[in-house]
Amino acid sequence: MKGVQFVMDETGHKTAVLIDLNEWGNIWEDIYDVLVSEARKGEPTISWEELKKEMEAQEKQ
Repeated sequence: MKGVQFVMDETGHKTAVLIDLNEWGNIWEDIYDVLVSEARKGEPTISWEELKKEMEAQEKQ
């Protein structure tokens, strides 16, 4: 695949990938967003309304 190179360990197993961002930058952004989302899966969440209230309170300070 043009613009994609695999890095292999001494046994021939793929361990990493190099992606040409000029070629695949837009797709990489999507992949990165998914990775960040998965990493944050277990974090506590708050509602949109609660977040807006917190932001409004900070603006008043």
